[in-house]
Amino acid sequence: MLLRSLGPFFLLVGLAFAVPAKEKRVHRHSDLSDHAHDDAHDFQYDHEAFLGKEEAKTFDQLTPEESKAKLAKIVDRIDMDKDGFVSHGELHYWIKHRQRRYIEENVNKHWKEYDQNSDDKIAWEEYKNTTYGYYMDEEFDDVDDKATYRAMLIRDERRFKTADRDGDGIATRDEFTAFLHPEEFDHMKGVVVHETMGDIDKNGDGKVDIDEYIGDMFTPQDGESEPEWVLTERKHFREFRDTNKDGYLDDGEVAHWILPGEIDHADNEAKHLIHETDTNKDNRLSLSELLDKIDYIKTSTITDYGGMAVDEHDEL
Repeated sequence: MLLRSLGPFFLLVGLAFAVPAKEKRVHRHSDLSDHAHDDAHDFQYDHEAFLGKEEAKTFDQLTPEESKAKLAKIVDRIDMDKDGFVSHGELHYWIKHRQRRYIEENVNKHWKEYDQNSDDKIAWEEYKNTTYGYYMDEEFDDVDDKATYRAMLIRDERRFKTADRDGDGIATRDEFTAFLHPEEFDHMKGVVVHETMGDIDKNGDGKVDIDEYIGDMFTPQDGESEPEWVLTERKHFREFRDTNKDGYLDDGEVAHWILPGEIDHADNEAKHLIHETDTNKDNRLSLSELLDKIDYIKTSTITDYGGMAVDEHDEL
């Protein structure tokens, strides 16, 4: 049986152009990177932002000559006006395209697993039986942490019912996309906030204190002092996150933290990649500039984090 939790979200550390840094916990667009973004150590993050996450391993396995040839093909795809340069607008469009493509591929992969009767719909019972069926027969008696699995089931059912907008207990492809990627849909925002609160609010008092906030990001080893970025996050909690200055984050403050809708992460990432790669500072990227930074670029969204296969049938 497939037993997985679809609830946890990435801890996204914000880009250089977003203030404050380490912008939010839930990534509205899922195709940048699973890696926390730290401008001092951001090589892997930007590799995945340019190349694309799922195919990064492939790029890393190429010879230097093959990597350059593959990057040239990708740059030609991004350069939509064929002027020989990648502009901010073209790069922004490409990153958003790769984000959408990742979501579509992810939904397609799970669709095949859960649509047991092949009717091109996924009923809650199909999802539940595929994910939990073996364990539910014994009320989770054969697993060590019964409470965790019961909580996962309750969480998944709540999310499924919210995604199932017509309430018929059956998810269309659009509804299942909302189930798998709730951060992408306005009507799912309440679920995202509720799940995040459930993850972080360890004492169950309905609010997040600063220790819970930091604990979600950083667990020190014995005798380890807090790194600088953790001290910065403590400051951000007090100055930016806790807007009413009561020492806690309530649902509204958590929503503002993890789902700040006015922030365009693809735009931020495009700016960051140009900032790091544009050596002559003309606000556009030439192939030679990208090739000069190929070790940096092949860990970014441009190439799906190093593994992107250039598909001529992949329409932009």
